[in-house]
Amino acid sequence: MSAVEPAPLPVGLPANLKANPRLSLWLGIAADGRVTVRSGKVDLGQGISRALSQIVADGLNVDIDRIHMLPASTTGSPNEGVTSGSLSVQDSGSALRHVCALARAIYLKAAALALGLAEADIPALTVTDGRIESAQSPRSTSYWELADDALLAVDADPHAIAITGLNAPHRPRYVGLPVPREDIARKVMGVPSFIHDLNFAGMLHGRVVHPPSGRAELTGVELAAVRATPGVVAVLRDGNFLAVLATGEYQAVQAAAKLAALSTWRETADLPDAQNLSRFLRSQPLEASLVGEKAAADMRVQSPGVLQFSASYSRPFLAHASIGPSCAVAQFTEVESSNSGEASLEVWSHTQGIYNLRADLALLLKLPPQNIAVHHVEGAGCYGHNGADDVAADAALLARAVPGQPVRVVWSREDELGVAPFGPAMAVDLKAELGADGRIAVWQHEVWSNGHGLRPGRGQSPVLLAGTLLEKPFERLVSVNPPLANGGGAERNSVPLYDFAQWKATSHRLLTMPVRSSALRSLGAHGNVFAAESFMDEIASAAGVDPLEFRLRHLADAGSARAREVLQTAALNAGCAQRNDAKPPGQGMGLAVARYKNKGAYCAVVARVDASRALRVTDLWIAVDVGLVINPDGVANQIEGGAIQTVSWVLKEAVQFDATRITSTSWGAYPILTFSEVPRVHVHLIDRPGEKSVGAGEATHGPVAAAIANALFDATGVRARDMPFTPDRLREAALAQ
Repeated sequence: MSAVEPAPLPVGLPANLKANPRLSLWLGIAADGRVTVRSGKVDLGQGISRALSQIVADGLNVDIDRIHMLPASTTGSPNEGVTSGSLSVQDSGSALRHVCALARAIYLKAAALALGLAEADIPALTVTDGRIESAQSPRSTSYWELADDALLAVDADPHAIAITGLNAPHRPRYVGLPVPREDIARKVMGVPSFIHDLNFAGMLHGRVVHPPSGRAELTGVELAAVRATPGVVAVLRDGNFLAVLATGEYQAVQAAAKLAALSTWRETADLPDAQNLSRFLRSQPLEASLVGEKAAADMRVQSPGVLQFSASYSRPFLAHASIGPSCAVAQFTEVESSNSGEASLEVWSHTQGIYNLRADLALLLKLPPQNIAVHHVEGAGCYGHNGADDVAADAALLARAVPGQPVRVVWSREDELGVAPFGPAMAVDLKAELGADGRIAVWQHEVWSNGHGLRPGRGQSPVLLAGTLLEKPFERLVSVNPPLANGGGAERNSVPLYDFAQWKATSHRLLTMPVRSSALRSLGAHGNVFAAESFMDEIASAAGVDPLEFRLRHLADAGSARAREVLQTAALNAGCAQRNDAKPPGQGMGLAVARYKNKGAYCAVVARVDASRALRVTDLWIAVDVGLVINPDGVANQIEGGAIQTVSWVLKEAVQFDATRITSTSWGAYPILTFSEVPRVHVHLIDRPGEKSVGAGEATHGPVAAAIANALFDATGVRARDMPFTPDRLREAALAQ
C-alpha cells in the first residue's frame, strides 16, 4: 500500500477542535527542530501515537522523526473525553489534521513576511521537512527559525484554511504507509514502558482487600495484628474499604492476605442463575425504548406466501481479562506542604479518560478538579471500562493517608476477574417474515441488557468502586446506555444494515444491576450482530439460498456498495465460490457482515471451523473498509487482535457466579484462548482515500462471532445461539434441534 492523497479539508472545525480551539494546546514547534504533539486520546497499545504522528508529519511537511507525541495529561492535553468506540483516528486525527493545516498557514504567513513576499505569494511557498522556500526569493527560512510560541497561542479559525487557499491537500509522505511503531522494540527488549514499571523515591506499596461479594458488609476485622506485620506502614478501614500500605510489594501482598483472613463479612445471596441469564434479563424491571423503525408500526405484511421466522440469542457477562492487572500510582500533598495553600493530588493511571477520572476523583476526595493532575501511562491491555479507574481511586485514598509519599497499588488477579466492571449479559429476540419474492419483508429486533456505560466523569456522583465502600458511601448507580447518536450501548447495531421494507428495533434496559457492568469492547454490537447475522443465515438456509447471495439480495440500494464490497472480497479471499459438498467431515465455513455503529467501519468475515473432535476456529478471512487508511499495519493489527479476542469470547469466556459471589476469579475458572488455539487471520484492507478515516478496533467483534456460529452450522448442522460455544452448550443445542 502506498501513500495516497486524502480528501480536501472541509471548512469548519471538527468537534474536538471546536471544544479545544487553542492551537498551542495541540501543537508546539521549537527552535531545535522538534514538533511536540498533544492528543487527548491515550495510547492503549493500539498504536494510535504512530498513526497521529503520521497525520502531523504530513500536515506540516516534516520528517516523522521530528514528531514527539506527549502522553495525555490533564496538565496540558486537550480534553477529548474517553478513548473508546474506535474514535481516536476519526476524532483526534481529524482535529490534528486541521490544527496542522492552520499552523502551516500561520507559519507560511510569517515566512512570507520574513522573506519580503506579498500575501498573494503565500500559496506558492513550498515546505520540505520544515524548510520554507519560494521561487520568488533566493532566500529561505524554516519553522525552526520562525519558531515562536506566540504564533500558535491563538484559537482555531474555521475559515483560515479556505482563506489561505491551503485546503487542497499535498501528496503525503507517511499517511497510507506502514510506518513502524517506535514502542514495539522497547517492549520486546523489556525496556520499562508500563505503569507497573513506575518507581518513585520513597514509594509505598498498597493493596486493597475487596469485599468477597458485591453487597457484602464488613462485620469484624483485627487491624492490630496486621499493623504489627513487618514492613506494614498503615492499615486503613473506612466502612467496607480495607487496605494496607507497606514498604515493599511482597510485604503488601502478605499483609493483605493476612487482613483478608482476619476479616468477616455478611453476604447476601442475591445473584441470578448464571445458567439461565436470558430468563433473568427478561424478568427484571425495565426501561424500554424504541431504537428505530421503518414503515408500518404494526409490523404486519399483507402479501400472501409469507414465511415467518423467530429465534433467540444470548451472551453471558464477560470479563475484560487483561493479562496485566490494573495498577496506579498517586501522591497526595497536604495544605501545609502545598505552594498554592490547597491540598492537591497527582495520579498516574492507564485510564481511558484522564479528565473523566479527574472529575470523579474530585468528587470522591472533595477536591477542586484543578487541584488534581492525572497523567496517562500505558497499561498492559485495556478493552473498555476495566479496573484502571477503580485502582486509581484506591491509590488516591491510600496516598491521602500518607501525604507526600507516592503510593503504588496493583490489583490481584482475583480483583481483576472478580470486582472490575463486566461487559453486560445480553438476550436478543429476532422475528422476520420472508415474502414470496424471496426478500425479507419484516424484521423485528429486541434486546434485553443492562446498560453498557458506567464510566467516570459523567454524573454528579462518582462511580468508582471505592466510593461505594466508604463509611459514608456514594450511591451504587445502575449502568446506562450512551446516546444512540454516539453509537448507543445495548442497542448498538440493532438497527439492520440491510434494506428491509419494514423493520423495528427495541431496547430493554434493566433498572437493576446484580453484577457490576459497564463498557466492554464493542458494547452491544457484539451480541446484536451475532444475533442478526446468525438469523440471516438461518433464514437463507431455510429458503435454500446461498448465504452470500441472500445478503447481497438485501444490499441492493446505492448506499450499500461498500458493504457489498467487503462481503464479496472476504468471500473471494476465502474461496467461498469453490465450496462444495466434498468438504472434509466436521469442517464448515460461515460468513457475516456489519457496519460498526451503522456509521463506522465496514467489516465482513468468513470463518472456517473444524468440529470433527472439538470446535476449533482454523481460519478467519476478514475484509475491512475504514475509509482512508492511515497506517495499514496498525489497522491490520487492530483487526487481528479484535478477531482473536472474539474467538475467545465465542468459544470460552463467561463470568461464573453462584447465588452470592463471582466464582470465576482465576484463569482456571475463566479460561481464555491459548496461543495454540489462535486461528490464522487473513486481513484485506480496502483503502478509500476520499473518505474520512474511522476506527478499526471494534469492527470485528460482531461479524466474527456470527461467522463462527454460521460455520459451525455448516459443519455440523447444529445452530448454536447461546455463547460461549462450550462442549456442554453444543450438546444441549444439538439435543434441542
